[in-house]
Amino acid sequence: MTAADEEREQRALLERLRQEHRDLDVAIAALQEMPGSDQLQLARFKKRKLLIKDRIGYIEDQMCPDIIA
Repeated sequence: MTAADEEREQRALLERLRQEHRDLDVAIAALQEMPGSDQLQLARFKKRKLLIKDRIGYIEDQMCPDIIA
C-alpha cells in the first residue's frame, strides 16, 4: 500500500467519523426534545460522540502533526 493509498483511506475514515458525529448531534437533539426520554441512551450517545471527536482529533494529528521548530 502506498502512502497515497493510506492517506486516501485516512481521509475516507475521517469523513465517515465526521458524518457519524453529525448524526449523533441530530439524535441527541431529538432525544433531548422528547418528554420522558431515555437518559441512559442519551448518555451513551454523548459518550460515543465524545469518543468519535477524540478519534477524529487523533487521526488529524497523525495526518498533519504539529512540528515544533
